[in-house]
Amino acid sequence: MTKSQRGPAVEHFSDLLKIQPDGSPRLLPNIHHIPELLDLDAETVLARFKADQRKDFSRIIAELNEPDNPLYHLFDELRAIAARDPNNRFGQTALFRTGKLEHQFQHLHDHVMDHPVWRHPFFVRMFEGRFTSRQLVRFALQYFNQVKNTRQCVALALGRFSGFQDLPYGTLNERVSELTQIVLAQLIADEYGVGSHELDDYPSMAGLFGSATHIVMYRKLFDGLGIPFEEQDVAMLQGVADNVLTQRLVAGDPVFSRLEALSSVGLGMEWGVPEFFTLLLGGVVRHAWRNDVPITADHLDVFIAHVKYDVLHAISVMLVTSFYAEDEKAVDRIKGAVNALMAGRYGMMTEMYRHVFDEDCAGLADIHPADRYRLRDRRIEQALLRARGEVADATVIDAAAYKQRQDTPYVFAQVVPPLEQTP
Repeated sequence: MTKSQRGPAVEHFSDLLKIQPDGSPRLLPNIHHIPELLDLDAETVLARFKADQRKDFSRIIAELNEPDNPLYHLFDELRAIAARDPNNRFGQTALFRTGKLEHQFQHLHDHVMDHPVWRHPFFVRMFEGRFTSRQLVRFALQYFNQVKNTRQCVALALGRFSGFQDLPYGTLNERVSELTQIVLAQLIADEYGVGSHELDDYPSMAGLFGSATHIVMYRKLFDGLGIPFEEQDVAMLQGVADNVLTQRLVAGDPVFSRLEALSSVGLGMEWGVPEFFTLLLGGVVRHAWRNDVPITADHLDVFIAHVKYDVLHAISVMLVTSFYAEDEKAVDRIKGAVNALMAGRYGMMTEMYRHVFDEDCAGLADIHPADRYRLRDRRIEQALLRARGEVADATVIDAAAYKQRQDTPYVFAQVVPPLEQTP
């Protein structure tokens, strides 16, 4: 660690932050784009991110209409092909209807970001630095189970798109599917650190196996916390297992549609990540500064990277999602898919709170979420109960009891139609 360096105007703590003459901490530019982050409360951070994401999306959508933008020409060529193809509805998608794509984004973005999961007591408490070094270790070990087990969900969703699918775009069916696959493939490449476009920069065998995956990046945190490799992989809390399975099921189980799978790995998994990773990052930096804990920027690499890149991930997936969201029924299915994921995450963080702090906090059902966040069918409940029975015993704490559980983290509407009536 770089020890605190005192000067006439500022004090540097490691390579994470500096202290202003008035005593306020300022994160360094490479750590976070909000230097005054530690002066803010959690609600202000979330509101600021939400507003920034809206601006980012509006800017990117506006750029799609600029003739010097390569994407303008790509989509314009596809629209021209569709115009020559009878009954091809590609030119009627939200992308080509003035204001429709932005309206669709803002509506769904509000739905996701107003969910109570992003204000979970765990995230707020961590951001405020109200934890001990021992509690930080407990969190780091269990959250690693979430990080290393969910990135395969993108691959599961990608596999749902193929030449066999039925789309209303005629001669463009294969191309629309390919564009969707490309976006998802980039997410996978970013997660696994294996992106390459030319033979000249293709990694060697050693380089391939040594890729800087997000899993490898996360293990740097363990280095900072002094946790040896042989102690880093632990059995999952049952709430963590439920969340991992929820994400895998919506992405890959055929009971869910391709649209729901795509929504789950884009809107459901990406939009809130920069926000709550910011809360976690800020809390760990605050804790390290207050207690002179030897944590550096390199140890926090995974948090820093997610804050920087997941906004672009979410916008790119939203763009291709619009190709499949033809009407309000499709939008409702998107909402249902992300509701399932956010309920699973809320359940995970509630159990994490109990595990880390040895205290209970209210679950999602206890806080009575708004009706728009309640599930309208029980597909995910039935799928989760089946999936629990298939987990390997050593992977989940008290797996025998876990396999027998009938409760789930989901909250349902008072009137839930039978499964066969679900669209």
